[in-house]
Amino acid sequence: MKLIHKHIEKDRSGQVTLLPEEAEDMWHAYNLIAKDDYLKSTTIRRVVSETATGSTDKSTVRTVLTIRVEEVDFDTQACMLRVSGRNVVENKFVKMGAYHTIDLELNRNFTLAKVEWDVISLERIDDACNIANRADVAAVVLQEGLANLCLVTQNMTIVRQRIETNIPRKRKGSTTNHDKGMTRFFEQVYQAILRHVNFDIVKVLIISSPGFVKDALYQYIFATAIRTDNKTILENRSKFLLVYCSSGQKHALTEVLQQPSVQSQLSDTKYATEVRSLDRFYQMLANDPDRAFYGFKHVCLAAERGAVDTLMVTDELFRSADIPTRRKYIALVEQVRSTGGSVLIFSSLHTSGEQLNQLTGVAATLHFPLPDIEEIAEEEEEAARRAADGNVDEDLENDFVDRDLTTAV
Repeated sequence: MKLIHKHIEKDRSGQVTLLPEEAEDMWHAYNLIAKDDYLKSTTIRRVVSETATGSTDKSTVRTVLTIRVEEVDFDTQACMLRVSGRNVVENKFVKMGAYHTIDLELNRNFTLAKVEWDVISLERIDDACNIANRADVAAVVLQEGLANLCLVTQNMTIVRQRIETNIPRKRKGSTTNHDKGMTRFFEQVYQAILRHVNFDIVKVLIISSPGFVKDALYQYIFATAIRTDNKTILENRSKFLLVYCSSGQKHALTEVLQQPSVQSQLSDTKYATEVRSLDRFYQMLANDPDRAFYGFKHVCLAAERGAVDTLMVTDELFRSADIPTRRKYIALVEQVRSTGGSVLIFSSLHTSGEQLNQLTGVAATLHFPLPDIEEIAEEEEEAARRAADGNVDEDLENDFVDRDLTTAV
């Protein structure tokens, strides 16, 4: 992502102009664009014009539109972003207030204006425009007859190709059919690697499986590369890393990335930091539960006491259409930082982000134990419940009084 222009006022209103240069930039744009923002971009509009004779003529024109955002859709496989809303700037092809959908394109500027730019959005722009933050990883997670080729970037884990094939079972006295099936399977995986892995960008290619399937695939890849004189594969042999995992499903990638041999090679990536922090949280939750909490209420109470060491939040919470919800999580982030805690914003397109979403999307490890947080949270909930019940009783009493007055009249 390239930052073309940025102008933010003291009241935090303002606009930025950005140039998406690669597919992952669309994910950043998806996290930046929210309901009621204003988006200006070049787009294609179908126009129906009427001639002097009364006939109609349909044509498509390229024009610049500014819409007030109502809906944002992101296609994770194609990395395409579609933004829908009403036109708010006069245009000779589109009426004021008319609906239009803008498809954001690579290498084409767009301008985003917000009434209030929060700290999370501004940080995302800085991260997206910092080339040094990009450290890509490719991984093949497989078992006999099943393989998932994944590309792991700073913000996304995308399954580029899923390969499934029937492998004949070994028969007593003959393994010919099984061996032929495995060869066909390995050839499909090999071709997928050639098609989807760019070794100019990828830092490491992880091959992971139960048993010795990974070793057999590794041998097949380099035997084939030598036979076909594939210099790309041969020159990048040092980037291949063999790791054990329990299955060939995508979720096994989290297990793979937690292993020390992988962590040492990915120590400078954001995703590796997320995986380590989440693993530390689970360990602390099991061994020292008074120093690990999840859920907004409990984490907020810990933050108020300055106890949070590491706050983990998924980016989904900052995409909420409800502005008060977004603001309360932004306030939590700022409070933790003000007391010296660190904040990690997990991508919901990573397996680590998916796991955190199962824990309400927010969790924290603490500097010191706070055994009374559970009790305080329960007391506050009970007080809120009593207050609500009191309001209901008061409303009922008022209804009875109104009814008696009406009867008396």
